[in-house]
Amino acid sequence: MIAPLKLTLKSPQDTAALAARLGGVLQPGDTILLEGSIGSGKTHFARALIQSVLKFPEDVPSPTFTLVQIYETGIGEVWHSDLYRLTTVEEVEELGLVDAFDTGICLVEWPAKLGPLTPQPALLIQFITNPNDHDMRQLALSWSDPKWNAKLEMIQ
Repeated sequence: MIAPLKLTLKSPQDTAALAARLGGVLQPGDTILLEGSIGSGKTHFARALIQSVLKFPEDVPSPTFTLVQIYETGIGEVWHSDLYRLTTVEEVEELGLVDAFDTGICLVEWPAKLGPLTPQPALLIQFITNPNDHDMRQLALSWSDPKWNAKLEMIQ
């Protein structure tokens, strides 16, 4: 694992801007794991990234209850999943995510629920809140696949 890249984002607008920049360098087969407490900005980040790659504007709801939302974009299918309510790896398999890891762009909230299904080349983004500033987020990005080196250089 490469040492985490740490970023401080001062506002929801900064978070959305980073997500849009990252959206601009993604391609099918890329998976981003979004980790953090409830309300830490995972869904806001995913929503901004998805909206940045949509051909036409559309509503991007949280997949908290649907578990997975799939979007057709100019760069391929984007899968946004929220695994919070799942309890077994078998439930994850039923969603079709394992195949999507190879063919789509996947954004996974609560990635610990993937267990052994976690794709090794994924980018992990940890969202850390600041108790003194509710708009500020510290992000720690970590990865093991060298493809992320160039992608992350392009968005900074």
